[in-house]
Amino acid sequence: MFENLFADAGTIARHHNGPLLDERHRYLLHGAAVGATLHTQRNRARALLWIAKALPTRAYGQVDVVQLRQLIAAHQPPVSHQTAANLLNIARPWLKFIGWWHEPEKPVAFVEALDRFVGWMRDERGLTPCTVEQWRYRTANFLRWCQETDRDLASLKPEDIDAYFVTYGAQRWSRISAGHIARMLRVFFKHAASTGACSTSLAASILCHRRYRLETLPYALGWPDVRQLIDTAAGGTEVDVRDRAILLLLAIYGLRRGEVAALRLEDIDCKKGQIRVWRLKRRQPQIYPLVSSVGQALTEYIDTVRPLVAYAQVFIRAHSPRVPISAPGIYNVVNRRLRALGVQAAHLGPHALRHACASKLLADGLTLKEIGDHLGHRSAASTSIYAKVDLAGLRQVGEFDLGDLQ
Repeated sequence: MFENLFADAGTIARHHNGPLLDERHRYLLHGAAVGATLHTQRNRARALLWIAKALPTRAYGQVDVVQLRQLIAAHQPPVSHQTAANLLNIARPWLKFIGWWHEPEKPVAFVEALDRFVGWMRDERGLTPCTVEQWRYRTANFLRWCQETDRDLASLKPEDIDAYFVTYGAQRWSRISAGHIARMLRVFFKHAASTGACSTSLAASILCHRRYRLETLPYALGWPDVRQLIDTAAGGTEVDVRDRAILLLLAIYGLRRGEVAALRLEDIDCKKGQIRVWRLKRRQPQIYPLVSSVGQALTEYIDTVRPLVAYAQVFIRAHSPRVPISAPGIYNVVNRRLRALGVQAAHLGPHALRHACASKLLADGLTLKEIGDHLGHRSAASTSIYAKVDLAGLRQVGEFDLGDLQ
C-alpha cells in the first residue's frame, strides 16, 4: 500500500516501521476500496503515522475525543490549528474503523418506555424505518426534557405537557410542526398508558389545533425554474453529470429523495426501456417507461464518470468516502443549486420538484388519479391539493354563466 502512495524509499520504510502498522494498513485499504483519491490517501497515511507514534500504549483499545485533543495539544513543537483539526478529523474515523473509539452515549430518559414504544411502532404498527426514527427522536426529546425538569413519567399531568410546548417548543416549532408533535405524543401516551407507564388520561388531554387538509398551497416551482435548475448541471464534471441525472429523476418522475437514493443499477433496463422504482409509501415496486432524456443522463453517469465501487446503488458520493449518496445528500444537491440560482420559494429541496412535476401534469390535462398513480400516492386525498392550483379549471368555473339566478 505505502509503495503506491510514496516514491521515496525512506518514507516508505518509515511508514512500514511505525507502530500500529496493521491497523493503519487496513484503514488505508478500506479507503482505496471506497474510491479515496491519491491525495487523500497520502494525507491519511501521514496523519495516521503521526497519531500512532503519539498514542500511548495504555490508550490502545479505547480512545475518546478528550484524550485525542489532549494528545494533539501536548505535542512539541505545537502543531498549527489547521493541522490539529486535520489530525482530529482523520484519527476519529480511523479509531472508529478499528473499534477503538469510545464515545459516551447521550443518556436516554425512561429508556424502557421508549424502547417499548419503538418496538410497537416497528413490529405491530409496521411503520417505515424513517417514520420510526423520526418519532423515536421526538419522543426521546420530550422524555429528556421531562428528566431535566424533574418530571416523572408515571406522575405526569396535562399541565406538564402544556409546559413542554410553552417552554421548549415555542421558539423551535412552527404551527404545523407543533401539531405533528402533539399528535405523536398523543399516540405515545396511549401506548405508554396501555403498559402502565403513565396515566390513562394523558392522551385525551392533548388537544391539537384544527388543521384543514387543503389550507395551504403546494410549494411547486414554476416549470421555467425547473428547466433553469437542470441547466445548471449541463457541465461535464462528475458532479454535474451525476446531479443532472438526479434532477431529471426528481422532476420528470416526481420521485421522493429516498427513492432516488435507493435506486439500484439493476433497476435500470435500457434494453426494455424501463426503470423500476421502489415506492416508499406503497412499499412495492413501480415500473415506469424510461424517458429518453433520463435514460441518456443515467447512461452517461454510469458509463463515464461513476466511480468503480462495489455498491449496487446508482448514485455515489463525489468525494471520499465513495459510498452511496444518502437521502439528505439528495436534498443538498437540489438545495445548493436552487440557492445559487436565487430562486425564491417556501421550500428549496427535492419535494419542490415533486410538486412541480404534479402541477405540470395537471396543467397538461392528466386527471388527479393519473397524477396520483404517477407520484406513487396511496390515496386520492394526497393528490387533491393540486386541484387548488388548476388555474385553467378555476377560470372555467369563474366564467360559468349563472343566467337567471344572478
